[in-house]
Amino acid sequence: MQQWPYISALLSDVMQSLPLFKPELCLTGLFLMVLAIDLIYRKNGVNGSRTLACAGILLVMVANWGQYILLDDRTEMLFAGSLILDHGTIVLKMTIDVAAFILLLYFTWDDDLKAHKKGLGDAYSIIVASVLGLHLMVMSGTLLVVFLSVEMVSIASYLLVAYRTGNGQSAEAGLKYVLFGMAASAVMLYGISLLYGLSGTLSFAGPQMAQQLMLAHPAAVMLAMLLVLAGIGFKLSFVPMHFWVPDVYQGASTPVTAYLSTLPKIAGFGLLAALVRPFAAGQLGGDISAILAVAGVVTMIAGNFAAIWQTNIKRMLAYSSIGHTGFALMAILTFNAQGAKALNFYLGAYAVANLGVLALASYFANARNAHTLDDLKGLGSKYPIASVCFVVLLVSLTGIPVSAGFNAKVLVFSAVYNVYEQAHSPFMLALLITGAVTTVVSLFYYIKVPLYLFLKRPDDANVVHPATSRKLLTLIVVLTVVVLLLGLFPDVVANFM
Repeated sequence: MQQWPYISALLSDVMQSLPLFKPELCLTGLFLMVLAIDLIYRKNGVNGSRTLACAGILLVMVANWGQYILLDDRTEMLFAGSLILDHGTIVLKMTIDVAAFILLLYFTWDDDLKAHKKGLGDAYSIIVASVLGLHLMVMSGTLLVVFLSVEMVSIASYLLVAYRTGNGQSAEAGLKYVLFGMAASAVMLYGISLLYGLSGTLSFAGPQMAQQLMLAHPAAVMLAMLLVLAGIGFKLSFVPMHFWVPDVYQGASTPVTAYLSTLPKIAGFGLLAALVRPFAAGQLGGDISAILAVAGVVTMIAGNFAAIWQTNIKRMLAYSSIGHTGFALMAILTFNAQGAKALNFYLGAYAVANLGVLALASYFANARNAHTLDDLKGLGSKYPIASVCFVVLLVSLTGIPVSAGFNAKVLVFSAVYNVYEQAHSPFMLALLITGAVTTVVSLFYYIKVPLYLFLKRPDDANVVHPATSRKLLTLIVVLTVVVLLLGLFPDVVANFM
């Protein structure tokens, strides 16, 4: 009988949490409907699955915007603290939803993926399910939700990477990703069990875990944190958990590469920021900062310098993605609101530019089977609109003025420099110097693309060019315009971050 008051309070909390869980409930229903259409109609229902998935994601965006207005700078704890909802998490959820909507449009315009014999119905349902897992990642308030949400996204990623089952490269990439992912999940789960054993709680949102860990043996605590960070680092692909990225990005279908390089990264950074924030004030925060600062410096150096030697476009962008991961780690290490806003803007700008660049990789692959830099020789005059968009989007990824990427990098540098002025931390100084140097280094490989497009002579000048996808080009132009608008008018979006 003594349990009844507790059960009643728990049920009451669940009922109060459900209205704020509306976007995730919509995603659950959407997944079931898209899956049902695919099971019933199979290939004949692919267009219906895609239309329903796109419409459902738009509905989820509206629900998230309603939450953003409703919260009014409040933080809500859902389901007994298992999930956390505030403006920062809603911004990340909306960024994920926008990127997912773009991907749902993009998937069917990649000729290689569209030609697969089993169709794309399964892919749409997988993406919708993964978006639910991504939402839970950024809202996580306990280590249990962290593990479950990461595994939801991991399973979806495994399925997408190996989606082209008849393609040898895709199958190899899928196998590598699954093996490395299983190892990373096991390591993270062991770290979670250690943290629970040392602190006696699964919740990391409140002060209890940080306080209890301060009483435990420092070596045991650091081991547990390292194991958890290794699991999250696998999703973010920072050094030394980056080794899978080049092969998997190159072997997977280009739209899947676009998925891997944007959505899980956005959610992973949101999760990492939420996980380390409670420890910022204590001694453990200094240790975590040192680990992440070293990881950030090494990741920026390794990613950007390795990209210089790549000739395959997707492999070059894979190493570029690793470099951007290191740069984004700088914003997390500020442990303040300015850094959080800078991180959100950076992730949004990076996602738009990266999706555009990989859509261009699909565009040139569709048109000329171009997969390497040599394949791009002289195509700038033959596909002028796509080539100009390619240059603009790479300018944004580099961080050159009048682009979204420039404003994003300025915000991150400003947040880190303000922290350095107050604390004079050598780690912050190292991050600032490395970030500036590697931004210059990135020019050396990004500039290769316009060099081959406009300054190299084509090897097949007299070849008749096949028709290209106007829909895919339209999407690319829209993304390019967004990058330019965010470069010229950053406050329009930055004020909502």
